[in-house]
Amino acid sequence: MRLLARLFQRFLVFCLGLLTVWLIVFVVFDTADNRLPWILAACLTYGVAAYVILPNVVRLGLKILHRGLIPKYTIAVDGLPGDPVNFVLIGTLQQLREAFATAGWSTADHLGIASSLRMMRAFLMNSAYPTAPFSTFYLFGRRQDIGFQEPIDDSPRKRHHIRFWALDLAHSEEDMSSPSFWLKTDKPSPDERVLWVGAGTRDTGLSLTWLTFQITHATDSDTNAERDYIVNELKAKCVVGDVVLHQSGSRLMTGKVNHYITDGDVAFASLTVGATDGNHAQSSSPVNPDPASPAP
Repeated sequence: MRLLARLFQRFLVFCLGLLTVWLIVFVVFDTADNRLPWILAACLTYGVAAYVILPNVVRLGLKILHRGLIPKYTIAVDGLPGDPVNFVLIGTLQQLREAFATAGWSTADHLGIASSLRMMRAFLMNSAYPTAPFSTFYLFGRRQDIGFQEPIDDSPRKRHHIRFWALDLAHSEEDMSSPSFWLKTDKPSPDERVLWVGAGTRDTGLSLTWLTFQITHATDSDTNAERDYIVNELKAKCVVGDVVLHQSGSRLMTGKVNHYITDGDVAFASLTVGATDGNHAQSSSPVNPDPASPAP
């Protein structure tokens, strides 16, 4: 019975794929080609296919295949797996900003038309843009709350970067292996001391998404090395307390996620920069991410 259900799910996804190809070739392109020069028709077809039709079809297909499963990583706009979660910092938004500013990292600009055009120009001209925007990834049902980056050789094509999502500390006492933990959409107040759940990777150049062909950064596959790099950057500036590695609460298995190689470990640490004496003592060691386990 389970095999029949799986075959039926894949048949539905196959039908969605065929319908998508038919829409792109015989509806979108044919209509545009009859009314516009073929170059404009091709560009319009690419834009509609890569940024509207294919992302929504992929999302629908993944809902059919993965319904009820616990998210193990961030989700890209096209519905495909994004970056593995490999970092958790504990503190306020102000502490988070100050910590990365002290380490020499810049806050990413909001993704919009102006910042996207500036990013495209910087990418083509290889001119510096230290606050370049990030593409949108999702976790806990919402886009990233904030992101930080450190350019490599002042190039917009290569950079260390990390996205963060705020999670109320009260939720950290819940079972991280349950779907309800990962499907929370409430965003805590910026003044609260919260868990900053992060996904850090290193951009290495230009690429296209493999299924929807959207233009994006190519990334280094070794997210373990990037996690360790960020840990060392923050520790060198003394803006975090003790760092402890824990396996991902979403049961991320050792091996490959998308094209990434990860050991599944998440670095936990408390932010100490900007803390008062009382708060500093409270923040000197990371919270225990698994209340069922003894504190490290």
